[in-house]
Amino acid sequence: MALNNNDIIKKLRVALSLKDEDIVEILKLVDYDISKSELGAFFRKEDHPKFMPLQDQILRNFLNALIIHKRGPMDKKPNSVAKKREIQKEKKPKQQNESKAKSESNQDDSKPKKFSYRKKSS
Repeated sequence: MALNNNDIIKKLRVALSLKDEDIVEILKLVDYDISKSELGAFFRKEDHPKFMPLQDQILRNFLNALIIHKRGPMDKKPNSVAKKREIQKEKKPKQQNESKAKSESNQDDSKPKKFSYRKKSS
């Protein structure tokens, strides 16, 4: 028996001890408004006349909102090009210094060593 979206949200509701009000509030975190009566239709048995199958979009929004509810909102990342360039400029001098140090230490090793298969005569 495969789980459908309704089964998934039912199991999450029981596992996390969520009430209808909690689920409505969680969905508001991602700006998805749903009424308690519409939500109740998802928790009914499949043979009930008012049963509604849970759409993928609603489940996806619920899962994303649940992440925000449990972890908190995501930290803002620098999105401007200028900030990204500043970060790259800070990293470049460190990388250049490291590469110079490596090249100076490898200068002696840069000369190829001569190798011969002949035995040295003694």
